[in-house]
Amino acid sequence: MKLNENVLLLGKKVVLVPYTPAHVPRYHEWMKSEDLQRLTASEPLSLEQEYAMQQSWREDADKCTFIVLDAEKWRAQPGTPEESCMAGDVNLFLTDLGDPGLGEIEVMIAEPSCRGRGFGTEAVLMMMSYGVTKLGLRNFEAKIGQANEPSIRMFRKLHFDQVSVSSVFQEVTLRLTVSELERQWLLQQTSHVQEKPYRAVSPEPP
Repeated sequence: MKLNENVLLLGKKVVLVPYTPAHVPRYHEWMKSEDLQRLTASEPLSLEQEYAMQQSWREDADKCTFIVLDAEKWRAQPGTPEESCMAGDVNLFLTDLGDPGLGEIEVMIAEPSCRGRGFGTEAVLMMMSYGVTKLGLRNFEAKIGQANEPSIRMFRKLHFDQVSVSSVFQEVTLRLTVSELERQWLLQQTSHVQEKPYRAVSPEPP
């Protein structure tokens, strides 16, 4: 969606930036991995198809995506292309016409060296906070492959409850309703996050 095309969210471990054409080649390389295809239930795309997908993410009002950058690398190398700091992506799908306050959230930490370091947790918290404060979301849903136990554990730690299991699609659906208590907890967890204009920002020297 165009709402976040000039938004940078700066956290402690990760930086969230809009998905631009400059990120596509690295993303395309990631998605050649059969493991990532399996975990994300994705089909491999050609590079041209990946560019078209990036464009649709930017234009479609029912999709919000950020590329996840390694904040330490981003800060340590001012002027370095973002592609060298890419860790994964985090997405929101606003596709339930019957419930405009519902967002389906997913996160992928594709870079092996970035896994197990809390990047996914912070990226999801930052995206949820953005969804609540900027998009008016009140409910979040996550659909995760049954074999992806680390992701299921992460969402449970973020207060999501399992609501269903599909043996056909071999996936678990988890859900979180953002009560006032949950909202306050979420905003507290992300109180350190700074929102900045995307193009105007460069890393501060360490």
